[in-house]
Amino acid sequence: MGDKGLLGCPENLKTFRTVGYPINVWPKPTTFHWPHPQAIALSPNFIISAPGHRYLTPAVHRYVRQILTEHHRPLVTPILNLTSAQPLAALTVTIFDAAAPLTHGVNESYSLTIPCGGGAAVLKSETPWGAMRGLETFSQLVYSKPSRVACGLYIFDVPLFMHRGIMLDTSRNYYGVGDLMRLIRAISMNKLNVFHWHITDSHSFPLVVPSETEMAAKGAYGEDMKYTAADVKRVVEYGLEHGVRVVPEIDMPAHTGSWAEAYPEIITCANKFWWPAEAEWPDRLAAEPGTGQLNPLKPKTYEVVKNIIHDVVSMFPDQFYHAGADEVVPNCWKMDPSIQTFLSNNGTLSQILETFINSTLPYILSLNRTVVYWEDVLLDGDINVTASLLPPKNVILQSWNDGPNNTKRIVSAGYRAIVSSSDFYYLDCGHGDFTGNNSRYNQPPGTDQEKGGSWCGPFKTWQLIYNYDITYGLTEEESKLVLGGEVALWSEQADSTVMDSRIWPRASAMGEALWSGNRDERGKKRFAEATDRLNEWRYRMVTRGIGAEPIQPLWCIKNPGMCYTVHMI
Repeated sequence: MGDKGLLGCPENLKTFRTVGYPINVWPKPTTFHWPHPQAIALSPNFIISAPGHRYLTPAVHRYVRQILTEHHRPLVTPILNLTSAQPLAALTVTIFDAAAPLTHGVNESYSLTIPCGGGAAVLKSETPWGAMRGLETFSQLVYSKPSRVACGLYIFDVPLFMHRGIMLDTSRNYYGVGDLMRLIRAISMNKLNVFHWHITDSHSFPLVVPSETEMAAKGAYGEDMKYTAADVKRVVEYGLEHGVRVVPEIDMPAHTGSWAEAYPEIITCANKFWWPAEAEWPDRLAAEPGTGQLNPLKPKTYEVVKNIIHDVVSMFPDQFYHAGADEVVPNCWKMDPSIQTFLSNNGTLSQILETFINSTLPYILSLNRTVVYWEDVLLDGDINVTASLLPPKNVILQSWNDGPNNTKRIVSAGYRAIVSSSDFYYLDCGHGDFTGNNSRYNQPPGTDQEKGGSWCGPFKTWQLIYNYDITYGLTEEESKLVLGGEVALWSEQADSTVMDSRIWPRASAMGEALWSGNRDERGKKRFAEATDRLNEWRYRMVTRGIGAEPIQPLWCIKNPGMCYTVHMI
């Protein structure tokens, strides 16, 4: 949960609502106090005065350019009196702890005051990263040509959850560095703060690892579909300039078929047909086409794995390292002779996974990282490790199955949780299945289409995402272990051509729910009130170069209230 820190939040301001205001901010601020809505002209020579800082200074320059040139024209023209005062000439930024690094739990709170009667607007924050959030808020209050800005207001803002992220898979399909930077820019403007980069999988290994160059040389889709160390540095630095942490994921021991191109001797069941003809689902070799799992019984496995982990940690400075550990499929391991021998001597597949975790987790911890695993490592029904091998102090579990039930299982076991429930937060759901010659699509008219061929269908609407309470069913103490959430875009049927529309504005919906909640001060879900605000915000994202998909016809915005299903209460 957020910390109000030194800035404070006056008690008598907590109940003000933004409903009905002519200009709004997304995500909705914790406190938005605008008793007499007005606007003031913005000086064409407007400046932002802020302390010098390696990452805040580029952000200040970026926001000055945007504020002076955006000239946003809202879909519904704000009815605001323009004060006769001299144009607003400056925004003064004050930071209390300029040395605070961008890390999990950093204070992102800020306060913003914009006067109507002259003088500078004032932005106060605990850290440079809170200042970036405040600069985004200020930019959304500027509109029209010539530019004017909302005035006579006070905002205090602090996020409910510290971890608010987007996971993107760049193994199934490749995304260029420019696409990743555009994603980071949109993450920042939505006040999200984590880009979880699922870099590798069974399908490709696009990351150039200096000590294991053959991995990308043989495992990438092509020479122009790799991420070099320079590319990673560019993405990480861009993230820091936007207040966005970049968390790498190198999934293992499953989802490693692409490793076999360089090291076939350490991969079991590589390049096999994933679901043998006439076999039952439990007898598959992988969760989807693309087979191969690391063999934890081979010493060479750890030589390669540790080289890769060492180099990835060197390239990515964030304190979190995502080590995957999801969807270990029994039959893939069972195909290997050495594993067959181990099992014939009364060994188990769970012991093999424990061998792998015991050999890799301490190494990652020795590199001063907190390890994130997918929930499977503890909760999988067939292959899992005992909790004693996963110290809660050093391990975070990310949930993706069974909605709030698995979140409950994680936190009740004492682990911190990141919520990515596929029932609510998977953005790829609802687009069918990518396998060919699939008989489920060859049915007579009138046949129930079930989930439309998508294992996690239907499509997750922004309303579904907005209304999900990630601490549902938890006690107060258990809720404290929920760090936040991530929406996820797996890329079997996505690449840069659809990235923006698959992610936005649905990720914006999660962004507000995790920043200031999805309920009003009466405790009622506010998704109806949020619709008009999200329409406007989506439109502004589009004008900023983010290809967010529409959520309603433009007619609905031009005819307020006509597209509701019930009367507003």
